[in-house]
Amino acid sequence: LAADAVAAFDTYERRVLPLLERHGGRLDRRLRTADGRTEVHVLAFADRAGYDAYLADPDRAAAGRLLDGLDVQRRLLEVDDVS
Repeated sequence: LAADAVAAFDTYERRVLPLLERHGGRLDRRLRTADGRTEVHVLAFADRAGYDAYLADPDRAAAGRLLDGLDVQRRLLEVDDVS
């Protein structure tokens, strides 16, 4: 996150993370650097359809307006447990 995006991103997260459950998802871990500019989420969904539904959730889209005009970079890594 750019320095000017940290507060808006925090507000955005408070709105969208509760939506995970609506789509069969959960937040397993939420990690943030000391400067607040990098955050990592470990999310779990029962299936890809739940994740896709979360991305398409209209409440999530509405909250996304909080980030309009800010430099927010996202990266998705799909992973599986390794035994």
